[in-house]
Amino acid sequence: MEYRLLGRSGLKVSVFSFGAMTFGDGHGMFGNVGDTRGAEAKRQIDTCIDAGVNLFDTADVYTEGQSEEVLGDILGTRRQQVLIATKCYSRQGRGENDLGSSRHHIINACEASLRRLKTDYIDLYQIHNQDLIVPPEETLRALDDLVRQGKVRYVGSSNHSGWTQMRMLATADRMGVTRYISQQIRYSLLDRNAENELMPLGVHEGVGALVWGPLASGYLSGKFRTLTDTSNTRLGQRGTVDAMDNEHTRGVIAAVEGIAQERGVSLSQVALNWVARKAGVATILVGARTMEQLTDNLAAAQWSLSDAEMVRLDEASTKPPIYPYDMHRNFGGDRNPVPGLQPGLPAE
Repeated sequence: MEYRLLGRSGLKVSVFSFGAMTFGDGHGMFGNVGDTRGAEAKRQIDTCIDAGVNLFDTADVYTEGQSEEVLGDILGTRRQQVLIATKCYSRQGRGENDLGSSRHHIINACEASLRRLKTDYIDLYQIHNQDLIVPPEETLRALDDLVRQGKVRYVGSSNHSGWTQMRMLATADRMGVTRYISQQIRYSLLDRNAENELMPLGVHEGVGALVWGPLASGYLSGKFRTLTDTSNTRLGQRGTVDAMDNEHTRGVIAAVEGIAQERGVSLSQVALNWVARKAGVATILVGARTMEQLTDNLAAAQWSLSDAEMVRLDEASTKPPIYPYDMHRNFGGDRNPVPGLQPGLPAE
């Protein structure tokens, strides 16, 4: 397993980490993602630790806090051996202040997560979504206080836009408080929008990317080509399976499949390796409903795509840029390089 520094910090994380969204009894928000618990959850955590995974990511909103509870119960005495990342923002009660990134909610949510995780500190505490109502100074001061109290060690964001992420970084620098070292973002061969703002921002500002959705809800695994009943899948439950089937997507899948056949590996491993080689990516969150999926995903850590294979996948998955990025590329490409994100351009 390869380990990388998380943003502009001294914290090293495994290039593949575990997303515990599937932990719980299948009820509550995101409960339809999975219902793994008990012995099966323990098997998955054991397998990850044996493979060298050192970061486990969850959130207070996953299955109404059950994901945190299951993770905390199973880690037990091994808690010191790993890093725990969790998040706050989503509604945790019926009150007016039971959501968002206010000081009130952050402090209460952190205390609740600590209890569920059965730990006295959280390695990486992330604001799960941007909150345009709360002043950034309030959010950052609350997070900084948690760090100073020893309840949180590092802080980061999740699902922020480029301008709000940059505002939080600039505000933290101005205030002299704890700065975000990470951003949890959606990124895959079928969704490269993060390359417009978030990935370049991360490279230039020292904010490491924790990538979620690297397989596009399983579509890049190729399983939807043969599934006749998709009702038990995330895409099926969203009703978006048919929309995914288009000329562009078929071209991406064909490129992934070609390399997978040449390499003798799964399509999932090819898609994961493509993300792993992108500049600014610190770790890739892999989750699984089954042990077979988990072991296959973790096997991606044992090999790497070549430069030529990266170019093949880049070319197959590239879409015409939208404004103003089309202007940047078409009229000032050499003045606006994006290291490691454009086809054929090496990482710094």
